Amino acid sequence: MRIISGSARGRKLKEPQGMDTRPTTDKVKEALFNIIQFELEGRRVLDLYAGTGQLGLEALSRGAEHCTFVDQRREAVALVRENVRLCRFECRSQVVQKEALSFLSVCREKFGVVFLDPPYQSGLLEKSLEAMTQFDILQEHGIIVCESGVEWTVPPLAPPYEVGREYRYGQIKLTICRRAGSVKG
Repeated sequence: MRIISGSARGRKLKEPQGMDTRPTTDKVKEALFNIIQFELEGRRVLDLYAGTGQLGLEALSRGAEHCTFVDQRREAVALVRENVRLCRFECRSQVVQKEALSFLSVCREKFGVVFLDPPYQSGLLEKSLEAMTQFDILQEHGIIVCESGVEWTVPPLAPPYEVGREYRYGQIKLTICRRAGSVKG
């Protein structure tokens, strides 16, 4: 597992022991960042269910302004902190040990990009999307990148949120959701 592009390109990241964390493969990660490459520059990022932190770190390497990493597991948080140090992104990162839905309920920050990659089949993807739209944590024109199994379908989202394109890579699906801008009228 490594940083693919940007200022920390080629940096090897620490990987978890065991199977509690399922890192995004390099193939899917490269495809994901090709899709959102023009969405990152200067944006604030939320890596919810951070695991190793690789998605948020890749975003920082490619020009994101700041990333907040959230995971409830102590081991994952320690691994994210170690990977943040390896990439030298301490000044542009915040690592939070908290259950994701609890974090969303008290979050008062707006993000430009959110990576949403909870354990598959957990129901947390739907619950997290619902909480994000309810608490409206996305900036205007912000995006949520959902990683799921191919069988998962995005539930309808309340305006100003909308479901965008889906991309399939083997058994993995990436779905891009967006928040529209203000309606003038």
